[in-house]
Amino acid sequence: VLLAAAVCTKAGKAIVSRQFVEMTRTRIEGLLAAFPKLMNTGKQHTFVETESVRYVYQPMEKLYMVLITTKNSNILEDLETLRLFSRVIPEYCRALEENEISEHCFDLIFAFDEIVALGYRENVNLAQIRTFTEMDSHEEKVFRAVRETQEREAKAEMRRKAKELQQARREAERLGKKAPGFGGFGSSAVSGSTTAAMITETIIETEKPKVAPAPARPSGPSKALKLGAKGKEVDNFVDKLKLEGETIMTSVGKRSTEAAKVLAPPINVESVHMKIEEKISLSCGRDGGLQSMELHGMIMLHISDEKFARIRLHVDNDDKRGVQLQTHPNVDKKLFTAESQIGLKNPEKSFPVNSDVGVLKWRLQTTEESFIPLTINCWPSESGNNCDVNIEYELQEESLELNDVVIAIPLPSGVGAPVIGEIDGEYRHDSRRNLLEWCLPVIDAKNKSGSLEFSIAGQPNDFFPVHVSFVSKRNYCNIQVTKVTQVDGNSPVRFSTETTFLVDKYEIL
Repeated sequence: VLLAAAVCTKAGKAIVSRQFVEMTRTRIEGLLAAFPKLMNTGKQHTFVETESVRYVYQPMEKLYMVLITTKNSNILEDLETLRLFSRVIPEYCRALEENEISEHCFDLIFAFDEIVALGYRENVNLAQIRTFTEMDSHEEKVFRAVRETQEREAKAEMRRKAKELQQARREAERLGKKAPGFGGFGSSAVSGSTTAAMITETIIETEKPKVAPAPARPSGPSKALKLGAKGKEVDNFVDKLKLEGETIMTSVGKRSTEAAKVLAPPINVESVHMKIEEKISLSCGRDGGLQSMELHGMIMLHISDEKFARIRLHVDNDDKRGVQLQTHPNVDKKLFTAESQIGLKNPEKSFPVNSDVGVLKWRLQTTEESFIPLTINCWPSESGNNCDVNIEYELQEESLELNDVVIAIPLPSGVGAPVIGEIDGEYRHDSRRNLLEWCLPVIDAKNKSGSLEFSIAGQPNDFFPVHVSFVSKRNYCNIQVTKVTQVDGNSPVRFSTETTFLVDKYEIL
């Protein structure tokens, strides 16, 4: 049985001692003090014995690593244990000196306990001891990863809700209606204020879908003041929009088909109608450099008249970035490669009627910085207790026109509102979500760059990641349908096109 493991000086002074059976301090100090006196025989051994115990030891410069065992203990196993103890000490101590051993005494004791339990050697090696003392738990890592994922999802849901309210209010303003004030008092022109957001939220939540339009009331001479009349007016307005076929946008990146309806005023939809949709997912570093950029696009064909079901689409592809194109399996790939026309493999067959059919899709994946459509440069710099933040945007693709651009900058919590210096466009401070939203109605070739300066208490890392959202009526890859012809006779067919470019993820990390 192993009684104790100790690191002592040449004079027998104990620096660290760990007892594995019940022993008094006086006894262990007495045993260690007697240890140097037993080695005056001049012979070289790795152990010495007395009438009651055996010392198994190894010199370590000016110190000794000593194991005190009973006399009937297995000496071979004790020597193996001693070697493991001797290897543990340099693992925690940079130098084999008394003050270094004392400084890391508790680390050594915890390691000793992993080697020996209740006087008997455990079947462990040095790597296992290191792992056990670090207490590195895979289950804890999984738990933390799950919790971080849940937090990210909750934040994403909060952003989505905020965008719903913002888009509903913006849609009402675009169509000539103001967001209502409280009971007719106060001004509703303060864009982005908490009050406006609360009112918009109330309107959306209390809105009830109606099966039939409310009958128009006859206009009478009464003009009495009615409390809450303004709020009802907006409710009725939203309901009328729904009955007329309009869709209120719920999120910029939720469904491109819904966003496309709100993006532009209603267009004349022909019997052959095409939706060209693109979504971008982009991540940039705060110090520059494109980490990842992926863009997916698709042409959706909708035919509402059977006599136009056998047609071919003439595609004009002016893309110079190396986009990868892929046609539907039923589309004649040779015809598309040779003549850039989309037609069915069997010319006698017809396209489905009254359903959206994806006929061509494309994908662009790159880390080329010149492909970034809109660059964002956020530059926080500390000045005393505050942080001055300069952020600017620049449109790289001048052929694009980005609408409803929102650049969301996170802010430190509990430090109040930011002090805005210079700004191009408007801003909103969301104190509940600790966000500063920089709002720009349009970014195009005439308005390709702008900047915002503000000051607030915090550290440079508090202002990342920056998220960007926008919608556009022009696609990023120059892929368009220029002509539609019938298979029989090659006569031209009238068609309509709806183009949408949306953000799935656009962040500066």
